[in-house]
Amino acid sequence: MWGLMRLLLAWLGGWGCVGRLAAPARAWAGSRGGPGPVLLRNRRSWVWNQFFVIEEYAGPEPVLIGKLHSDVDRGEGRTKYLLTGEGAGTVFVIDEATGNIHVTKSLDREEKAQYVLLAQAVDRASNRPLEPPSEFIIKVQDINDNPPIFPLGPYHATVPEMSNVGTSVIQVTAHDADDPSYGNSAKLVYTVLDGLPFFSVDPQTGVVRTAIPNMDRETQEEFLVVIQAKDMGGHMGGLSGSTTVTVTLSDVNDNPPKFPQSLYQFSVVETAGPGTLVGRLRAQDPDLGDNALMAYSILDGEGSEAFSISTDSQGRDGLLTVRKPLDFETRRSYSFRVEATNTLIDPAYLRRGPFKDVASVRVAVQDAPEPPAFTQAAYHLAVPENKAPGTLVGQVSAADLDSPASPIRYSILPHSDPERCFSIEPEDGNIRTVVPLDRETRVWHNLTVLATELGEESWAPRRGRRQQPPGRGAIPERGGRGDSSAQASRVQVAIQTLDENDNAPQLAEPYDTFVCDSAAPGQLIQVIRALDRDEVGNSSRVSLQGPLGPDANFTVRDNRDGSASLLLPSRPAPPRQAPYLVPIELWDWGQPALSSTATVTVSVCRCRPDGSVASCRPEAQLSPAGLSTGALLAIVTCVGTLLALVVLFVALRRQKQEALMVLEEEDVRENIITYDDEGGGEE
Repeated sequence: MWGLMRLLLAWLGGWGCVGRLAAPARAWAGSRGGPGPVLLRNRRSWVWNQFFVIEEYAGPEPVLIGKLHSDVDRGEGRTKYLLTGEGAGTVFVIDEATGNIHVTKSLDREEKAQYVLLAQAVDRASNRPLEPPSEFIIKVQDINDNPPIFPLGPYHATVPEMSNVGTSVIQVTAHDADDPSYGNSAKLVYTVLDGLPFFSVDPQTGVVRTAIPNMDRETQEEFLVVIQAKDMGGHMGGLSGSTTVTVTLSDVNDNPPKFPQSLYQFSVVETAGPGTLVGRLRAQDPDLGDNALMAYSILDGEGSEAFSISTDSQGRDGLLTVRKPLDFETRRSYSFRVEATNTLIDPAYLRRGPFKDVASVRVAVQDAPEPPAFTQAAYHLAVPENKAPGTLVGQVSAADLDSPASPIRYSILPHSDPERCFSIEPEDGNIRTVVPLDRETRVWHNLTVLATELGEESWAPRRGRRQQPPGRGAIPERGGRGDSSAQASRVQVAIQTLDENDNAPQLAEPYDTFVCDSAAPGQLIQVIRALDRDEVGNSSRVSLQGPLGPDANFTVRDNRDGSASLLLPSRPAPPRQAPYLVPIELWDWGQPALSSTATVTVSVCRCRPDGSVASCRPEAQLSPAGLSTGALLAIVTCVGTLLALVVLFVALRRQKQEALMVLEEEDVRENIITYDDEGGGEE
């Protein structure tokens, strides 16, 4: 009968834990000499529980942690103890004879918290089990050997400036690798090491919050907060770790704009055109981004008429520009006020407003050399046509606004008067004709007159040099300042040529008409129209009159609208071979009245029933019935005979020429033979 195996626990440090592990209630089957009946009996429970090994233990090795013993072991050395499972033979070893279990090295709970092993007693000679195998656990007892760490640190957080006390900034979290279920090794407490009094941290959750109100970004934008996590509940002896939290205050619109000075002074030359930049104004706003965007405006009407202000592309500066042309002689300075306003206003900070500021601006207009100014923007003059050369057309006038006493020189730009029809007096600007003008050729002449400003020295002619007579575009020689200093301006002068009655009326076109020989008396033959090249309104009425008297072959009736009707009289025109030439007299009603005479050709024709012309005299008289067939044949025969004679003549002449050419060739050949004969030579 097998005995029960008991396990004795021996603990270093004097502590252990006892519990019970239920054993099978059935007899273990086996015999010493051979097979036999299975005996069932109640066995005692094993005295069994977990083993505990303190981690990182640095005592002498190996360390005895327990002992296995069976009551069948009578000390005869026949019992052998075996140990299998996790770490058996490497981490844990057993003395086969005594059953003592040792740990061979220092253990780390964070690497492995427990080991599961299997213990068994066998016969040393036959390895036959003396007891059933039994499983047990060796746990590594935790010690506080791991400080807290912040795996996500260092941290960066942002919180709006002017936030209330207690505003959450960020939550930091530390981890402790020690056993949270045993003691306080993993119980953490958070504290602020650096960053007081601006920020605080919740000891249990690690939530960082603002600790004071009205933190101003413009005073300090960034804070470095050091947070510590300590285990052992924060008590003495605990391990700790720390991290940093960089807290940046984000901007809010809590600062109104402010001009750094109350008065801005600028100057601009009077010749600056609209859109010219006069200067920049900047109201200071310590806020950032959209919170610092500003809009500028001119408050006083005096400045808004001459200047305008806008915001630059960055939204910070006010750009003061010219709005309309300036004139030093009219006004030499402008004073007005400019307002700068934040475009985005946070209602939560209205109590810190108003979010605008006003500054005064004074702009001085500087004098600049200006070209002469004409008294009119454009001139419209008129002169009658056919006037003698030298006729005064009109006058242009310009003045030097900078120096009214300075003389002005006038000239006509040649390209504006290519036909040289006009001249201008250089001193006084009088424009005169050079040639007689004809309205019917050209009604308008568009001149460009140049006025050049000259100083006293430039105007005075040099001694000993003959002055150039006044004429077209003549500019005297200059001294002193030279040509580059002269200021000039231009003006358009439109000269209209006025009409005079200088053109006699005439027929609108040559009239060559016909009348049927069967026409009834009084029939309208042709409407005759007159043309007067003079301007409409001066002599627009033209009268027409034909031959008078009882012997007239045709009647001309004036329609009193510049036309006349040619009619067949009550007495038909006598027939004749040649056409009739009807004289027409035309005259206008101008002052003086002008007249002319024209002729209308009228042929008397034979007409078909539908009124179309069949034939007209004189052709009708020459061949009233046309040519006969015999006459046509005779004409064709004569023409054919003439052609045959011509061809025969040409053929004979060509044959004669060929015969002459053959004779000439034979003569030449004979001459050559004679020339080649041998001579007698000299004796």
